[in-house]
Amino acid sequence: MRECLLAFSRDRQWINERHLEVCRIPAPTFLEERRAQWMAAQFRALNCDARIDKAGNVIAFPAPVTPQAPLVAVSAHLDTVLAPRNEDEIRVARDGRFEGPGVSDNGAGLAALLGLARGFASANPLGEGAAGIVLVANVGEEGEGNLSGMRYLCRQSSLAQRLQSFVVLDGPATDHITCQALGSRRFEISINGPGGHSWNDAGTPNPVHALSRMIAEMAELFGGARGRGAQRFSLNFGMIEGGGSVNAIPTLARTKVDMRSESAARIEHLSQTLQSALEAALEAENSRASSARLTARVREIGNRPTGTLPGDAPILRYLRDVDEHLGIRARLECSSTDANVPLSMGIQAVSIGAGGHGGGAHTPGEWYHPEGRELALRRILLTLCHLTAPNAV
Repeated sequence: MRECLLAFSRDRQWINERHLEVCRIPAPTFLEERRAQWMAAQFRALNCDARIDKAGNVIAFPAPVTPQAPLVAVSAHLDTVLAPRNEDEIRVARDGRFEGPGVSDNGAGLAALLGLARGFASANPLGEGAAGIVLVANVGEEGEGNLSGMRYLCRQSSLAQRLQSFVVLDGPATDHITCQALGSRRFEISINGPGGHSWNDAGTPNPVHALSRMIAEMAELFGGARGRGAQRFSLNFGMIEGGGSVNAIPTLARTKVDMRSESAARIEHLSQTLQSALEAALEAENSRASSARLTARVREIGNRPTGTLPGDAPILRYLRDVDEHLGIRARLECSSTDANVPLSMGIQAVSIGAGGHGGGAHTPGEWYHPEGRELALRRILLTLCHLTAPNAV
């Protein structure tokens, strides 16, 4: 154990270099293949048994595992919201900060996986009869990825029945423990019409007008309210598009909306209200039209399940004990992460930071500083040793 813990400090520069290198490989959602191949090669160089599964996830075993033995998974997502256009966009500032798309979310998590693998290559701290550890660099966490990599791992992969707990590494911060899954549903709404000339075809129903009515109605009902407690929610129309000219009636208007809550019932209510608002907007615009009619299509593009880790779950108790030992103070929180999937299935899971400091996630100004990374790696390793101990639940 001592040797493995010391490796995190000794290998600080190596981990920093791998962190920068992986971030220089673009990996927008749905296009993670190059980064996955690089991660798999890194794991193999560290004596891990590594492969890429059917979903595109990198699966690595840092130590031999008895066939059919229970598994504790440590995961970090491969994909990023923004991707570097060239390698020079990932740089090191004079103060030691890493700058560029994805350096914090989730370069920090991926670097931690490699740091753990390197530590295990130095010395395996697990005892006889322990459960196995599997390191996972998964696809599809961001945006419209809809947690596809984690869904496959937990529900369809050959490992699914053996996974007994998850430690999800997402971003750097160690001051929070995500143990409640924030659910969400996302829809793309398209309204179609015949279009026409703004003067000659005046009276033709306008998709943009109908879409605007629907958005205004939803904003009026829910835009300024968030509820309280388990009924808290958010509603966001994040994208609007349509039309091609100021003097042409559009043939199409489209929007994408994101609805979130800790309560599945609240999300369902928002979804039903959205459908009603759409129907009312279509009826209002069509009733004023002199000819033709608008039609609409609603397509679900995301559905993240809710779930809650019981307060007496062993994984939470172990993590709290480790935090007390290391002097880490962390609050419990609700968020939307890869942990949503196992939590919704009754599998104990937490999402925590991989160490260091960062900010500006999902923006061009994203940054990360590696100071304090070793403390988080020790936290992860000690928690894993609890989770994999013989007779651990």
